[in-house]
Amino acid sequence: MKDATFRRLGAFVALCIRQRVRVLLILGALTAMFAVLAAGVSVRTEFSDLLPADHPYVQVNDRYKGGFGSSNMVSIMLEVDDVDIFSPAVLETLSVLTRDLQKVDGVDPFQIVSLASKKLKEVRTSTDGIEIRPLMWPDVPSDAASIDALRQAVLNNPMAYGPYVSTDLKAALITVDFYDHLLDYHAVFGQIRALVSQAEGPGMTLSVVGEPMLYGWVDHYLPETLHIFLLTLGALVALLFLITRSWRGTLLPLAAGAVSAVWALGSARLIGYHFDPLVIVVAFLITARAISHSVQLVTRFDEEIARDPDHVDAAVAARTAMLALFKPGMLGVVADAGCMIVVILTPIPLLQKVAVIGTVWVATIAVSAVVLTPVLLSYVRRVNAAAHPFDVSPLLARGLRSCIRLAAAPRIRTVVLAITAVAFAASLGYALKIKVGDANPGSPILWGDSEYNRDAARINSRFPGADRMFVVAATGRPDGLKDPAVLKNMAGLQRFMEAQPDVGGSMSLADIVPTVKRTLREGSPRYEEFGATPEENGELLYLFTSGADPGDLERYADSRFADGAVTLFFRDHQGETIRTAVARVKEYAAAHPLPGGGEYLLAGGLVGVLAAVNEVILSGQIESIALALLVLVVCCTVTYRSTVAGMFFMVPVLISNTLTFSYMAWKGIGMNINTLPIAALGIGLGVDYAFYIVDGIREELHKHHDLDRAIAQSLRSAGKGVLITALTLTASVILWAASSLRFQAEMGLLMALWLGISACCALFVMPAMVRVFRPRFIVGDIPDPVSQQVPAMA
Repeated sequence: MKDATFRRLGAFVALCIRQRVRVLLILGALTAMFAVLAAGVSVRTEFSDLLPADHPYVQVNDRYKGGFGSSNMVSIMLEVDDVDIFSPAVLETLSVLTRDLQKVDGVDPFQIVSLASKKLKEVRTSTDGIEIRPLMWPDVPSDAASIDALRQAVLNNPMAYGPYVSTDLKAALITVDFYDHLLDYHAVFGQIRALVSQAEGPGMTLSVVGEPMLYGWVDHYLPETLHIFLLTLGALVALLFLITRSWRGTLLPLAAGAVSAVWALGSARLIGYHFDPLVIVVAFLITARAISHSVQLVTRFDEEIARDPDHVDAAVAARTAMLALFKPGMLGVVADAGCMIVVILTPIPLLQKVAVIGTVWVATIAVSAVVLTPVLLSYVRRVNAAAHPFDVSPLLARGLRSCIRLAAAPRIRTVVLAITAVAFAASLGYALKIKVGDANPGSPILWGDSEYNRDAARINSRFPGADRMFVVAATGRPDGLKDPAVLKNMAGLQRFMEAQPDVGGSMSLADIVPTVKRTLREGSPRYEEFGATPEENGELLYLFTSGADPGDLERYADSRFADGAVTLFFRDHQGETIRTAVARVKEYAAAHPLPGGGEYLLAGGLVGVLAAVNEVILSGQIESIALALLVLVVCCTVTYRSTVAGMFFMVPVLISNTLTFSYMAWKGIGMNINTLPIAALGIGLGVDYAFYIVDGIREELHKHHDLDRAIAQSLRSAGKGVLITALTLTASVILWAASSLRFQAEMGLLMALWLGISACCALFVMPAMVRVFRPRFIVGDIPDPVSQQVPAMA
C-alpha cells in the first residue's frame, strides 16, 4: 500500500515538473483573478462582529440599547484648570460642543446628555406651582447670580452632580450614543476629534473615550501598520538574501507568501468578508508558514544540487526536493488548517470569519509553497552562483553541529530532556494563571500611555466610570416600576453593587422619585423617599416627565414603566472586574427577587457585551485548544499509521504553547477575542518544524540503519531550513514591537517567542526524543546498538 501511494505521489510530482508551463499558466491565471478580487476587500472593524449574537446578554443589549444606552456610547470630558467649570467661557464651550455633536454622522440626537442638554432637568416648586426645566438650556448663564444659581441647582441634583459634573466641580461630562446601523468608526472618529480640537482652549482640556473612538484609533494607525509591515518585509528579504546567498532563496519564499495572501484575500472578497485590521497578526503568521515551507524546499533543492553541482539538472533536483518534502509539507498544511478551523465553533462572528479565511489561507500554502516553489525552482539556471560574497553558512553549520552533538551524546541528550521537562512543569503552573478578558485597565489594544488610555484614566479619576453596564429590572407588567417594593429592590441592587470597588456609581429610576418628592417638600431631606403607593410614585414621575422631550426618561424606563434600567458605572473593564460584577448581580437577584414575579436581566452596555464575549471565550478556549490538539493527533496518526505518532508530536506543541501562555500570563496579556485565533493557530505552528526533522530521519533510515547518522543528516538538511526560517522570521517580526498598537506589538513578540521555541523543540528536543525513546513509527525494527552490546558483554 505504501509503495502504491509513493508511486502515485511520484507520478503527480513528475507531472507537475513535466507540465510546468501549464501549471504556471493555470496558477498565474488564478492568481490574477484572485488579485482583482483581493483589491476590492474592504479594511474595517464592525463592532457587531465582535459579539456573540446568540448570547443572552447580547440579546438583552440589542433589545434595550435604543433607550438604556448601547455599547457604542462615547464620553467626552471637559476639564478646567481654574476653580470650577462655572464660568461663562467654559459653559459656552460646553454648550457649543453639545450642540455640534448632533451633526456627527450616525448620532442619536435624543441620546446626547450633558449639563448643556435638555435631558438634565431640575424640579422647582413655588407659589405658582411645580416647574420642571432643563438645568442649562437653551441659554447659557452669563452673570454671576445666574451662574451661582446653576451651581446650586447642580449640587442639589443627583442626576447631574456626580454623573455629569464631577464632585470637585472641575469637570463636565458629555455622553453621546449612536444608531448602530449608521455607525462608521472612521467618520465618527474624525468628526469628534475635529470638534474636540475646536473646543480646546487655554485652561481647558478635553478627553474622549468610547468604542467608536477606540476602533477609530485602530483605523488611524492603519498607515503605520502598513509601514511596519513593509519594514518587516524588507527585513525578511534582507535576512533571507544574506543567509541563502541566492535570489531563489529570497524571492521564491516571498512569492509563496504573496500568492498565498492573494488567494486568501480574493477568497474573502468572493465570500463577502471584509478584513479587520486587528487580525493582521494572524495574516502575517500564516504568511510566515508559507515562507517556512518554501524555504525548506529551496534548502533541499540546494542540497540536491550540491551533491553533483556540475551534472545535476535543476528540474531533476526540483522533482527530488518536491517528492521528499511533499509528505511533511502537506501534513503541516493539513494540521495548521485543522487547528484553525476549530475556532469556527466559537460563536463570535469575527472569530468565525477568521477561522474560515484562516483555513483557506493555510490551505493555499499547498499550492503556493508545496507545488509552486519546486516548479519555479526547475527553471533555475545558474544553480551554483552566489549573489553576494558574505557567507554565513559556516555559522549555520556550527549551530547545527551543536544540535547534532546534543542529540548524539547520551548524557547531554538526557540533560536536554530533563531541562525540557522541568521548564514545561514550571511554565504549566504559570500558564494556568492566564486571564480571560482584558488583563489591565484601559484598552489592551493600545499602550497604557496612549492618548486614549490617558483620557480614560482622567475620566475615571473624576467620574464614577466611563464604562457602563445596565441591568434590566423586568417587572412583566405595565407600571410595575411604580411599585414601592420594586423601587426599593432596585435601590438595594445599586447599593449592593456600589460596594464593589471597581463600580464607581449607579443610576436608576429609584434615584429620581425620592428627589422629586423632596423637592415638593421644600427640599427637606426628611422626605427623600419613595411614595407609599404605586399611585403616588406615578404622580411623582408624571411631574418629572411633564413637558419632557422624547427620550428624556428612556435612559431609566420604557414607555409603559414595565422595564427599567439599573445603570452601573465601571472604572475599568478587566476580565476579573466584569466577572465579579456579573456574579454579584446574580447573587443579589437570587437573594432578592423582584416583587410580583419580575426578574433582573443581564446585561447591556459595553461592560455587558464584554461579559458575554468573556464567557464565550472562557468556555470556548479549552474546547478550541482541545479540538486543535485532537486534529493534530488524528492527522499524525493517519499519516504515520501509528497512534504513538499522534502522542509523539504533541510534545513540541505542549511545550511551545505552555511556555507561550506562561509568557502571556507574565506580561498581562489576556486571552480575548484577538488572541484566541493566534493560540489555536499556534498549535499547528508548534509542530510544523518537527514534521520536517522527523521525516528527514525516516527518509535517511530508508537508506541505511544508522539512527545517529540519520539524525545528523536530517539536522544538516531539514534543520538548516528550520534554522533559516526561525532566524529570519523571528528577527523580522520583532519589528512589530515598535507599533503604536499594543496588541500588534505584543503579538509580534508572541510570534517571535512561538517561532523560537518551536524551532528549539525541533532542533534539540525532537532528535533527543527519537534517540532516547526510539518510536517504532520512525525507527521501525532497527535494533538499539546499546541493547545489542549488553548480551555481547555478558
